Amino acid sequence: MSKNKNVVPEAREGLNRFKMEAANEVGVNLKQGYNGDLTSKQAGSIGGQMVKKMIESYENSLK
Repeated sequence: MSKNKNVVPEAREGLNRFKMEAANEVGVNLKQGYNGDLTSKQAGSIGGQMVKKMIESYENSLK
């Protein structure tokens, strides 16, 4: 059971779509639900891609 709580519960679906998109971009086969079979490297690459895209989005909003 996940201990993570979204401040805005309605955002969960958007975050899941964002995660799936990031996984696709780095070539990691992510499925809905439990993904305990991922390596640390794969999981880290997904998180890293998500952070990279968030930073790019923020920088673009400053322009």
